[in-house]
Amino acid sequence: MKIGIAGAGVLGRLLAWQLGSAGHAVTVFDPALGPGWSADTTLARAAGFTAAGMLSPLAELECANVAVAGLGWRTLALWPARLAELAALGRRTGDTELSTIEAAFSQLGSLLVAHGGDRGSAQRLLALIAAKVPDRVPRALDAAALAQTEPALARSLLAWQLDGEGHIHTVAVLAALARGAAQLGVNFVWGRSVQDVQPGRIDAEAFDWVFDVRGTGARPDLPVRGVRGEVFWLHAPGVLLQRPLRLLHPRHRVYMVPRPGERIVIGASEIESEDRSVVSLRTTVELLAAAHSVIPELSEARVIWSEANLRPALPDNLPLRETRDGLVRINGLFRHGWLIGPALVEQALAALSL
Repeated sequence: MKIGIAGAGVLGRLLAWQLGSAGHAVTVFDPALGPGWSADTTLARAAGFTAAGMLSPLAELECANVAVAGLGWRTLALWPARLAELAALGRRTGDTELSTIEAAFSQLGSLLVAHGGDRGSAQRLLALIAAKVPDRVPRALDAAALAQTEPALARSLLAWQLDGEGHIHTVAVLAALARGAAQLGVNFVWGRSVQDVQPGRIDAEAFDWVFDVRGTGARPDLPVRGVRGEVFWLHAPGVLLQRPLRLLHPRHRVYMVPRPGERIVIGASEIESEDRSVVSLRTTVELLAAAHSVIPELSEARVIWSEANLRPALPDNLPLRETRDGLVRINGLFRHGWLIGPALVEQALAALSL
């Protein structure tokens, strides 16, 4: 079939890869000037580039329902399969970048940590998780177990392990999805802002099926809004962090996610604003101080990057998958694009038998 995709974020690239793998003729339109990450924050950039890549169905129950968590568990099974497919293509074509992409995913579990003064907040979240998914209650770690699990963390922390969770290198995987899809013949039209998506049509071009996955660009067709998030990249030589972790904080859901090259991503504020300007002083002070309180060795880390971007959210902060003849819309992934994107794409393609 001839298939058009409006948007080349996580959803758009997953769709392009899977539909291209199935032999369809796929064209993807996106306002970005190219497939890769850019240090120029004035250019259009998918929210997926900014995300730290924490895959945490349990911890996200604080701001999501059981259905989202279910999509998350399914996605944790799908990411290794998708990356294995990309790696196999890389081995066939001699593409080293693709052949090593499986290392971008890790599933060692995650940690929920809190300072002693926030014990009450931690117990409330743990009770919420236990009420929603009683078969997946986080495991409490004493000081000795925490030191063995993540030696760099402050010994005074309260900690719980969330088994089965993981993380993914978002920048590397977005690049690999576009690279792999292009090798399969997918046509990416960069620098193109789609103005109108209708059943079987993107602007003036006709298709058998159209997928609208533009995030905030889908307005006014959908009542989607942008929710500002801010992140930092730290270079921390000698500081070992193997698992993503979430710190209960009075104002933010602070998370820390390891990256290759002795880097750690710190995020993320959640502000009801569509301001894309640089990271604020308040966020800088609060998030970095919170990170230092968890890993004291970060005192000598270097801030090598910071940025803000907008997560696409619908009024109920829940994802939408809407299908009618010739058109599929998927939007409103909010904080959960990397966590639920593959599962939503799987459902959409299965429903259409594509």
